[in-house]
Amino acid sequence: MQSAVAQLDALAEQTLARTGIPGMAIGVVWRDEVVYLKGFGVRDAGTTRAVDADTVFQLASVSKPIASTVVAALVGDGVVRWDDRIVDHDPDFQMYDAWVTRQVTLRDMFAHRSGLPDHAGDLLEDLGYDRDAVLYRLRYQRPASSFRSAYAYTNFGLTAAAVAAARAAGRSWEDLSAERLYQPLGMAATSSRFADFEAAPNHALTHVLVDGRYEPKYVRQPDAQSPAGGVSSTVRDLAQWLRLQLGGGRIDGRQVVAAGGLDETHRPQIVSNPAKDPAMDRSGFYGLGWNVSYDDAGRVRWSHSGAFADGAATTVYLVPAEQLGIVVLTNAAPIGAPETVAESFLDLALQGRVTRDWAALIAPIFAAMAESPYDRGMDFTRPPADARPPLPAASYVGAYANDLYGPAEIVADGDGLVLRLGPAPLSFPLWHYDRDVFAFQPGGENAYGPSAVTFQIGPDQQATSVTIDYLDVDGQGTLVRAPSAR
Repeated sequence: MQSAVAQLDALAEQTLARTGIPGMAIGVVWRDEVVYLKGFGVRDAGTTRAVDADTVFQLASVSKPIASTVVAALVGDGVVRWDDRIVDHDPDFQMYDAWVTRQVTLRDMFAHRSGLPDHAGDLLEDLGYDRDAVLYRLRYQRPASSFRSAYAYTNFGLTAAAVAAARAAGRSWEDLSAERLYQPLGMAATSSRFADFEAAPNHALTHVLVDGRYEPKYVRQPDAQSPAGGVSSTVRDLAQWLRLQLGGGRIDGRQVVAAGGLDETHRPQIVSNPAKDPAMDRSGFYGLGWNVSYDDAGRVRWSHSGAFADGAATTVYLVPAEQLGIVVLTNAAPIGAPETVAESFLDLALQGRVTRDWAALIAPIFAAMAESPYDRGMDFTRPPADARPPLPAASYVGAYANDLYGPAEIVADGDGLVLRLGPAPLSFPLWHYDRDVFAFQPGGENAYGPSAVTFQIGPDQQATSVTIDYLDVDGQGTLVRAPSAR
């Protein structure tokens, strides 16, 4: 262990040099002791503001195992049970199917097995809907699978369960997290509110790659999905949380979270990563807010990564049999850097050497995750050679809507058209591609390249509906034109 810890500086510095990401912080816990806390690089590219062990980072989805720890505390307190139905504590909550509404539990949502499609609700957040509005609109989200039959990662499903548990405790989620976890552990720099992160003097900006260099281009405000992605913290604070996890809910002689409720978060609930070759490969599982897997020696691992495409990447790994944990936080869009450092360190600690090129193994996985889910292979930078002209603007202008995404509007703006989406609404200029197909560049966490906007035209040469590929990943991106607008 001493040798592995001694090599962490070099691992971090090599990773920053290889990737160009601005900053990183690392914490390691072993046998209930914090054996390493250190920062590298800078909080803000182009400055000399250094990262240290007290720099506050946005955790993205490392928030999920923190959220499950908070709910585990309520389970230990007797306020809720993991198998409580969400409607027991939030009677207004609804899913698409009435039977699922009556049966879906906190456990189902924390295990991502509710039947909701992958990342259901995230686009609503990007369009500006707040937490209450997103959770309300889940009733219009058609399921991707039957109830409890498949794993599909959903920020807002987990958020619905966490908010219901907080309601049972008579607290807001943000206050509950602070009172039941952060304050008892002395995690003074940790918060489930974006405003606290932004107000922290020593906080890391988020960065994305622009023309080969990382820049703090975007601000990610994740309050809508706070239990799933809205925690901010430091490696110093998180080291205390790692001690709690490895100590069965006990820290410094105090039982902060009852072991029974916490243990349940670490038990596999559903297969999340089926083995490609069941004769040779191990499957991966999801517990309650945790990935649960097994290493080559058969040791259990609990882990979770977090990622904001707008500029944050984090990871946590625990090997409970060895009483060992590591957390790595970075302030750049996800490319696998935190996972590379963590996996390399665990190799050094458990096997005495780095067993493989983790960067080469992990980077392609993140590259595949960054591919656009709505790309139809069309080159929107120029229309096809045989492109047909559009109809007059009046054929397209009007109000459109569907239950899931709400109202939209196509308005004329000079010689062009503008798509208006969301409650604010957000405005997106359209450019013409071919006849009734236009394109626009979405914004937000789930925006990739341009998206097609295709109008369906009726016999009167007026659009009857519009399909927006960006919203159509789960087949619900068609919005119908209001009759009065035709």
